[in-house]
Amino acid sequence: MTVEIARHKGRPRTRDYIGHLIEGFEELKGDRLRADDPAIVGGLGWFRGRAVLVVGHQKGKTLDEQELHSWGMAKPEGYRKAQRLFSLAERHGLPVLSFVDTPGAYPGVAAEEGGQARAIADTMLRMARLSVPVIATVIGEGGSGGALALAVADRVLMQENATYSVITPEGCAAILWRDAAFAPQAAEALKPTAAHLLALGVVERVVAEPRGGAHHNPEAAAASVGEAIAEALAELDDIAPQERRRRRRERFQQLGQWSDPELPPGTLSLFGGYSTAVE
Repeated sequence: MTVEIARHKGRPRTRDYIGHLIEGFEELKGDRLRADDPAIVGGLGWFRGRAVLVVGHQKGKTLDEQELHSWGMAKPEGYRKAQRLFSLAERHGLPVLSFVDTPGAYPGVAAEEGGQARAIADTMLRMARLSVPVIATVIGEGGSGGALALAVADRVLMQENATYSVITPEGCAAILWRDAAFAPQAAEALKPTAAHLLALGVVERVVAEPRGGAHHNPEAAAASVGEAIAEALAELDDIAPQERRRRRRERFQQLGQWSDPELPPGTLSLFGGYSTAVE
């Protein structure tokens, strides 16, 4: 059920949250190398009176919009655009707010030939090295490295009905059972929901949604996200820049080093590892 809600076509997208939360948004396009990728949107604006840089995956809602934005699956030029924006934020001391909503990076041959893996890795590295506050919010699907590229943050927030996983349930089922029909079983094993990821320490906070999902009341959903971002930003302002960067690095280095007696050995974890029972 959660996976279905996370994928709902009416679910608010990055541009919707920008419209509700960011004043005077000025979009910046292009990677200054090859092209602009509509799957990632970013730019400058004001969040509660403070200048910020915003970047996020954009899926679209109608079929035409989804085709234009490649269903939020970014190509190398999209990740290079994100890198350019991160550098701009660092240069001007602007907090970075990112919104994660993608089933994964674009899987086409042209993207691979264009250096997709390198683009994702460089984006993660650029984000990890930022000294400004970085807050990522998973607002829909958070799939694989395509999602993680915009989520190497000091605080990772996750909406109640969002998902965040190393692979889609269908992809996992195709690998393990060689049949996508086993997607429900794969989803149960992956445990990609906010509650599970909060328990694992992958996210810092679960943001409540209107009953039935954010698409039932986008304004209320945006208000909750805004409050969570504001509180996280206030916490990060009290930490020195270099200390923020150190803690961010340690945060991600520790992922996977956990033990939960409620999760039996063999349970698939977010990044593809397995739980181990420690006495």
